[in-house]
Amino acid sequence: MSRGLRILSLVSLVALSTGCATKAPPYDYSGFMKAKPTSLLVLPPINESPEVKGSSSVWAQTTKPLSEAGYYVLPAALVNETFRQNGVGSPAEAHNIPAEKLREFFGADAAVLIKIPKYGTSYYLITSETRVEIEAKIVDLRSGALLWEGKAQATSAENNQQSQGGLAGLLIAAVVQQVVGTAADVAFDYSGIATDRALGAPRYNGILPGPRSPKAWQVQP
Repeated sequence: MSRGLRILSLVSLVALSTGCATKAPPYDYSGFMKAKPTSLLVLPPINESPEVKGSSSVWAQTTKPLSEAGYYVLPAALVNETFRQNGVGSPAEAHNIPAEKLREFFGADAAVLIKIPKYGTSYYLITSETRVEIEAKIVDLRSGALLWEGKAQATSAENNQQSQGGLAGLLIAAVVQQVVGTAADVAFDYSGIATDRALGAPRYNGILPGPRSPKAWQVQP
């Protein structure tokens, strides 16, 4: 084998091993398959970012991907009003309610618990970035068992095209993007993408499609 072919072969092996290493191992769906929840209660997300809009923005967009995945999802407005009338004033308080009590109040099979590590637009030296990160898990309200957990993100860096007007142009563009992004809550749009990635189905290692889906309970390869 020539030196060139040996180098090409080595590069191919490295690329192959790198590609395999980046894919997470298959999720263990045994608990999910045993429980097979049909109705979901989405609790108000815990917002760990400094943007106060984070929780409501993400919460408002959870129904669509879960419904399209084949589940009955309790309306967020109904859930919010029920919590308000019963003195639950924050997402953290809602997340601390025992599973059996949530089951008693709402009658859902499982609860979707969401945390938001990052939400909003941040300014750096010559750029600004809008980012939404979501961590989610599904807990069986009948047994308290964890059925699934995962995370997803969406960021403007995925399709960001900066100005080519030199350093001054980059700085101006970054400031404008941050001001506009914060004022218009551009992160709301990215939260829709992130929630779809986190809660949509079918996805590799995502939640299983629900009973109303033609692919009900099928694991995505």
